Amino acid sequence: MYIEQIVTSFIASAAFGMIFNCPKKALIQCGLAGMVGWVLYIWLQDIGVQRLTATVVAAYCVTMISYIFAKTYRTPIIVFSVSGIIPLVPGGLAYDAMRNAVENQYNEAVQSGAEAFMMSGAIALGLLLSEVTNQVIRKMRLPRYRE
Repeated sequence: MYIEQIVTSFIASAAFGMIFNCPKKALIQCGLAGMVGWVLYIWLQDIGVQRLTATVVAAYCVTMISYIFAKTYRTPIIVFSVSGIIPLVPGGLAYDAMRNAVENQYNEAVQSGAEAFMMSGAIALGLLLSEVTNQVIRKMRLPRYRE
């Protein structure tokens, strides 16, 4: 089961990197970032962690990996973070919400739409937390000079 998830999430992230016009030298790292995030998300769900919590943790890890790749390969972080987040985007839930709305199943549509909205917020929270972590690390590393 995990092998299929690993391969497809890598391909999805790397392919989105191609669509996003990422540098060719960064496509492997884009795929790795997405793969790690997705496998972490699936594993956390398998051990009983709630979907939203798993999304926050996976988005956080994708962005922290993206910081490492950006620094190592001297490439803007957005190249890795956008491609890496793609497997976590709740496109299926948003589709279900729209399909249910068209089929006049409004209760299911609202439920799916609200869940997709919360998942998107969880992704944003993971990105925000990793940015805060990166800022704290950066400030700890800077030498302080007294005047």
